[in-house]
Amino acid sequence: MRATTIHGAFDIRVTDVPDPEVLRPTDALVEVSATCVCGSDLWPYRGINEVRAGSRIGHEFVGIVRDVGSEVTTVQPGEFVIAPFAWGDNTCRVCRAGVNTSCENGGWWGARDRESLPVDGGQGQWVRVPLADGTLVSTPSVPDDTLLPDLLTLSDVMGTGWHCALGASVAAGDTVAVIGDGAVGLCAVLSAKLMGATTIIAMSRHTARQEIATEFGATHLVPERGADGIARVLEITEGLGVDAALECVGTDDAMQTAIAVARPGGRIGYVGVPHDIVLPMETMFGRNLRLGGGVAPVRQYIPALRDLVLAGEIHPGRVFDLTVPLEEIPEAYAAMDQRRAIKAMVLP
Repeated sequence: MRATTIHGAFDIRVTDVPDPEVLRPTDALVEVSATCVCGSDLWPYRGINEVRAGSRIGHEFVGIVRDVGSEVTTVQPGEFVIAPFAWGDNTCRVCRAGVNTSCENGGWWGARDRESLPVDGGQGQWVRVPLADGTLVSTPSVPDDTLLPDLLTLSDVMGTGWHCALGASVAAGDTVAVIGDGAVGLCAVLSAKLMGATTIIAMSRHTARQEIATEFGATHLVPERGADGIARVLEITEGLGVDAALECVGTDDAMQTAIAVARPGGRIGYVGVPHDIVLPMETMFGRNLRLGGGVAPVRQYIPALRDLVLAGEIHPGRVFDLTVPLEEIPEAYAAMDQRRAIKAMVLP
């Protein structure tokens, strides 16, 4: 089959790789209907994170189950399924505590399982899914292709935006600032709106992203960054700061902005993959700031978010503004890296 491999900085290729098989009785084989490029994929693409040349990449996909192992009971061949960005059993002690990304028996797409058997990356034609019963979430029927973008966001970015808002305990009537206007940041805007926030400040300086943020519920747009951006948020909040600051980037600048715009006693949600962040603990201690977030256990959130999508209540797929065939996935990476696209959907 054809699948995406990464060979170094700015070196993404589509190559022939072995066809996956059912290797364990708990496996499923999924034919990928749609996959995508994630903002976190850009860290290795830019050479910031070290990569092993030729390794598989991609962790978001939806598709059709084509085969299952003898012990799989919750999904059947022919069903449409959503895969979270990490696989796991959904039954271990940690999963039961709601942190599926730290599953005692799980792992990551594109690596190897606990028995050193290969697990496919999401950016390919097929994926072997370990622990299929605990990993995959099906829909009641095979959805229309028009729903693919919305459902694909549940694999990562919509659930991650939701986790950020939960980490900051966003509640009805809150004033919220969202730092980051990528797909996760935009989904955090939508999540804050769903949780009842009444003032939502999207820190964005890109017109296309501002339009989606407004559609998702942003009441104010702040294009400035750094000290100017902080001053603008404080002006909007009459000097107090926001109840909840949602950090969706992962850089030190973004985190310092979140800390600076939070009011005394405010909450900070963070889901950006952290790179060189230094927390000013004395400042946070003195202002009673709370910090919550981390790797989003999106498997926990998929069923409820799926139902909202299928009911037509949310359309998070608006974050996809570029669609390419699998063979053109290098262009998808380049477009996102160069900010010509918010998020790229890929059709095998």
